[in-house]
Amino acid sequence: MQVIRLQAPGGLDRFQLHDEQDPGQPGAGEIRVRVRASSLNYHDYLIASGAWPAADGRIPLSDAGGVVEAVGAGVSEFAVGDHVLSCFFPRWQDGPPTVSDFAEVPGDGWDGYARELVVCPASWFTRAPQGYSHAEAATLTTAGLTAWRALVVNGGLKAGDSVLVLGSGGVSIFALQFAKAMGATVLATSSSDAKLASMRELGADHCINYRQTPEWGAAVRELTGGRGVDHVIEVGGPGTLAQSISAVRTGGHIALIGVLTGHAGEVPTTQLMAKQARLQGLIVGSRREQVDMVRAIDAIGLRPVIDRRFALADIGAAFRHQESGAHLGKICLEF
Repeated sequence: MQVIRLQAPGGLDRFQLHDEQDPGQPGAGEIRVRVRASSLNYHDYLIASGAWPAADGRIPLSDAGGVVEAVGAGVSEFAVGDHVLSCFFPRWQDGPPTVSDFAEVPGDGWDGYARELVVCPASWFTRAPQGYSHAEAATLTTAGLTAWRALVVNGGLKAGDSVLVLGSGGVSIFALQFAKAMGATVLATSSSDAKLASMRELGADHCINYRQTPEWGAAVRELTGGRGVDHVIEVGGPGTLAQSISAVRTGGHIALIGVLTGHAGEVPTTQLMAKQARLQGLIVGSRREQVDMVRAIDAIGLRPVIDRRFALADIGAAFRHQESGAHLGKICLEF
């Protein structure tokens, strides 16, 4: 099988394509999956670029969409031919969060899915949505589930709510789509008028160019009649958090899911306290939440937005496209 390995210390020119031994047949409780697609996330970029150290020779990528080729003894949830997608935290099956690092995340602490075949416990995968391509399924593991957990699981999103999404990356686009499908009003920010036009086509009700409107928190309040939004999908981190606090309603919810502007910074604590808002950090979600998300997708018919597709051997070019910031939605690899 073909495998991509990243040579330490990382860097987008440090990927090597290898022909390696077939992993063989599954044992008890395991499945054999032929991986057909993956998608890129900011976490994957940190690993690939060397900004986040990984073991020498690590197989990157956390997301996988593929087809079950064999099942081991005792496996009843899957059958040969089933289309499946991977779980970001393979051992977080259900219940409250049990993880606070990436030590057991494929593509980081463990080898990931930039390879054609994998044999692993059946519980490391879930079924894919009905009718999804493998690339579409692969967009859900990280970005889709993060948006779902932020809005539905943690946020309790309901029809009539208002949601602010920052930027046009995978999580923000999924959040826009989930919010619209569930009857919410969506406000979106970007530095690109072209991307804002695309987000409006996806259903965004109000769009703000944050370069033209640096105080976009005040603009959000004005667009909501002075109230502010119920939910903020905060992907920027310290560089955008103050404006997100300005934008959220009193008693609202800010889902802190990204660090695009840095890993540490000042928090306007007085303003957050005065707003009595809930600022909640999160990292993706559990297998149970992924199962629930797939069920919802089957019901509402949501389809991911895929910006570009690359071959496995072109993984470096795919990450350079991500690095450019030119994409809207997800970047996928198809094997």
